[in-house]
Amino acid sequence: MTLNGWLQILVFCGIVLVLVKPLGAYMTRVFSGERTFLSPLLVPIERGLYAVAGTSEREEQHWTSYAFALLLFNLFGMLLLYALLRFQDILPLNPAGMAAVGPELSFNTAASFVANTNWQNYGGESTLSYLSQMAGLTVQNFLSAATGMAIAVALIRAFSRASGKAIGNFWVDMTRATLYVLLPACIVLTLVYVWLGVPQTLSASIEATTLEGARQTIAVGPVASQLAIKMLGTNGGGFFNANSAHPFENPDAISNLIQMVSIFAIGAAFTNVFGRMVGNQRQGWAVLAAMGFLFVAGVAVTYWAEAAGNPLMHAFGLEGGNMEGKEVRFGISASALFAIVTTAASCGAVNAMHGSFTALGGLIPLINMQLGEVIIGGVGAGFYGIVLFIIVAVFVAGLMVGRTPEYLGKKIEAKEMKMAILAILCLPLAMLIFTAVATVLPSAVASIGTAGPHGFSEILYAYTSAAANNGSAFGGLTGNTPWYNVTLGLAMLMGRFLVIIPALAIAGSLVAKKTVPASAGTFPTDGPLFVGLLVGTILIVGGLTFMPALALGPVVEHLVMIAGQTF
Repeated sequence: MTLNGWLQILVFCGIVLVLVKPLGAYMTRVFSGERTFLSPLLVPIERGLYAVAGTSEREEQHWTSYAFALLLFNLFGMLLLYALLRFQDILPLNPAGMAAVGPELSFNTAASFVANTNWQNYGGESTLSYLSQMAGLTVQNFLSAATGMAIAVALIRAFSRASGKAIGNFWVDMTRATLYVLLPACIVLTLVYVWLGVPQTLSASIEATTLEGARQTIAVGPVASQLAIKMLGTNGGGFFNANSAHPFENPDAISNLIQMVSIFAIGAAFTNVFGRMVGNQRQGWAVLAAMGFLFVAGVAVTYWAEAAGNPLMHAFGLEGGNMEGKEVRFGISASALFAIVTTAASCGAVNAMHGSFTALGGLIPLINMQLGEVIIGGVGAGFYGIVLFIIVAVFVAGLMVGRTPEYLGKKIEAKEMKMAILAILCLPLAMLIFTAVATVLPSAVASIGTAGPHGFSEILYAYTSAAANNGSAFGGLTGNTPWYNVTLGLAMLMGRFLVIIPALAIAGSLVAKKTVPASAGTFPTDGPLFVGLLVGTILIVGGLTFMPALALGPVVEHLVMIAGQTF
């Protein structure tokens, strides 16, 4: 580890913290329906969209209606994307003449982008037309991100209101998230990326002659626009197969920093939105402190593991850290930081091969996802994910002091606990059961690229990434097979919608409750004690659930590496 490496990490953290309050204040105004500097331009468009949808900003929904609208909208988007991929060979904007995508891969890709996972069992530049990239993937990048933001806002309203029935309007929340937050920011980011050298064109691929005289085809396309939303919306799907390790997607250290900040910006700001809407910003800072503690700990372990390198290499006199699978432009510190950022949030974009990390270096990204990606998390998804753990934490605190659990004046009772546990358990259900079946199915085992515990980790990482709606991969697994396309697609849908429905049910229950005034016996939830309790709850639940599986993969791989064996 070097001073320069730690300075890069500190600069990143500092920029994210600086953005939290102004972005949080702006988003609070947007979702509260207050006037912003973009209102003169966007209000007519917003009202026009409501008229088309047959709703208005004054109409609110019960949680069941909110959930039905969300599910119907996402189902339609998934079917539309599936059809677009299946028929891309006869549709326009296909200058490279890409063939139609097969049924299993189309299902996997449609599920992936609707669920904000962006797992890619294909090479974007060699499989998809420009129309599929723009009208299919990029559009879903916006809509899936806006869906996550809408759910988070609905849950925040449940805490800020009392004795109510409605939690907002899905169509209004999603429209405002897209029009006022995602779209303006992505326009600016697209222009910045183009300025830094990222392509943005509808022209066909470029033909070039190498120094040896051979002909080379260089893929280009509308890259910058997809790059902007893939990072800001924590989607992660790259235009190119190499993702953010490709120089056209990530030209230099400045673009690398911008991309990492984009991944965290909205997720971190949501804690401030929460604090503002419930009338106590300290509550938001407490949640962010818990997230930040877990994030810094993960970065420290991964950076240390990668900087230490492989002891077997040191035995041969080869000193230095582990540069295998890393972009030499970014080095160990920026690669380790990017890996933790992208798995702490449900992004999945990568600038290095996670499967080439050391055993402990690859362990932390796995744990980040298995905890539900609540360390900042996806836009909106990270916040409603950590609220589930907050409910468990305050319930435990209530049991310890012999009082009815409360959070922000709302009593946490049996219904909320049941829904929270149901949502938390759906992730290990998808991750571990599919992994267990795949490890004994010969056709699934044949897809792994490495024997031993690392091969097991490839399978575990794939289903963990899918169910956590992340989309990154260890890289050695051949995922484009009928088994993995179908089961990974199912894991993505389970990890997304089996969490969303209980979260909205919790919102519906809480919004109907009265707010109980704080008393001398009320457990404070805006101080260090609560932050420690929340962190402990997240780690204990994750540890008890996933440690046996991790012991079969990264943990045993590290132990046998020390003993002198690699895989």
